[in-house]
Amino acid sequence: MRYHSYILHSLRSVWLAAALLSVSAPLVGIAQQARPPIPGAQPPPPAPPPDVWEEQQHKEMEKKANVQRQQDIKKDTEKLLELATELKQAVEKSSENTLSLDVIKKAEQIEKLAKQVKEKMKGP
Repeated sequence: MRYHSYILHSLRSVWLAAALLSVSAPLVGIAQQARPPIPGAQPPPPAPPPDVWEEQQHKEMEKKANVQRQQDIKKDTEKLLELATELKQAVEKSSENTLSLDVIKKAEQIEKLAKQVKEKMKGP
């Protein structure tokens, strides 16, 4: 008999807890919805649609790439000027019958770098 009362008591407790939950759950939802706004607080701005966000990110990446490309072009043209100056000095030191291997290598470096600068100027 004692075991039977324990089971009945447990079932009543479970039933009471379920009844309280079913009654209190809607009240909690209503209380959360009726919460007054915090003074001075603004709701977060709505997120832009994914397409707009992706487009903005793409434009920002293009801008950064263009800035980097421009910096690379400036650096390469400075190197071109340096190589051209060195080539000029090397040619001035050589005679009309001798052309050093260094002069030929400098000319090849200039040609290669000039092509790279040309390609960078064309853009992506």
